[in-house]
Parts: sequence; C-alpha cells; structure tokens
Amino acid sequence: MRAYISAISTVSRALGIVAALFLLSAVFSVSHMVFVRYVLNQSTVWQTEYTTYAIVAATFLGAPWTLLVKGHVNVDLWQLSAGPKLRGVLEGLSGLASMIFVGLIAYAGWYHFEEAWVNGWTSETVWAVPLWMPLLPFPVGMVVLFLQYIAEMMRLALDGATDPDAPLAHQTALFSETTAEPRS
Repeated sequence: MRAYISAISTVSRALGIVAALFLLSAVFSVSHMVFVRYVLNQSTVWQTEYTTYAIVAATFLGAPWTLLVKGHVNVDLWQLSAGPKLRGVLEGLSGLASMIFVGLIAYAGWYHFEEAWVNGWTSETVWAVPLWMPLLPFPVGMVVLFLQYIAEMMRLALDGATDPDAPLAHQTALFSETTAEPRS
C-alpha cells in the first residue's frame, strides 16, 4: 500500500510540475501576444487560443498535486469539532463522495476526448487545433486525481485520524488556534 501511495504521489508531483510549465508557457504566450499586437502592430493567430488551452490543462493536470498538498477547498467545520474516530469517518465519507464525483467526471472527459479523436474535430479558428489535444488533459488529470484520492484513502486507513502529522489531528477544540490568545 505504501508503494502505491508513493508511486501515485510521485505522478501527482510530476503533473504539478507539468501544470506549472503550462502556466509559465501561458504567461509567455500572453507576453508574446502583447508584443506582437502593440509593438509590431500585427494581428495574433494562436496566442489567445493556446493560452486558454494551457490554463485549462494546468487546472486539470494540477488537481492531483493540489489534493496531495491539501490545497483543495475543504469545509472542515464538522471535522474540527469531531473527535478522532468521527473525524476519520467524515474524512473517509468525503473522500468516497469525491471519488465518485471525480470518477464520473473522468468518464465524461474520456468520452468527450474520444469523440474528438474519432471524429477529427478541430477548433473553429484560423489555427484549427485538433481538439483531442486540449481535451486530453481533462481525463488524464481526473484519472490521476481519482488515483490520488485512492492513495489518500489508503493513507487515512494506514495512519488513522489520530496521526499527529494529519492536518486536523492537532486541533482538539473548535477554533482552538484563534481562541488561545486574548482579544484586545
């Protein structure tokens, strides 16, 4: 189990780097577009479309890394106020619900990608990008996010909610960090 967790975490980190590179390339693309339009007074062909595709790809490919570093939005009011056992149950239930959602999204993304691939869809722009290319990060990111959720569930089962390194385990009372200091 630890080998699986380590392997998927490595893949998630690698996709995080790829996502960062996509964002960096989007910055360069926008910079190039500004230079071409306002300095050279020429029109742009590919920059806006590429930037949009790069940012969307970064979003989906970066999602597993975001889960790995606990960066997803988390409503943890109940978890903070619950005891360690109930906290583990709540984390498990939210993980299962997330896995179901991400699994359905991954299936829909794969279906859409396959349609674009089989039918030879291209964008309706001058650049005419084959649409399977910008659609591929969607199912890839969601499949790896699903696998990362499995790894997180395994980590929860192995370490338990009482692990001192768990993000919520150190808090024994609701808002304990904010109420420790006297208000002035």
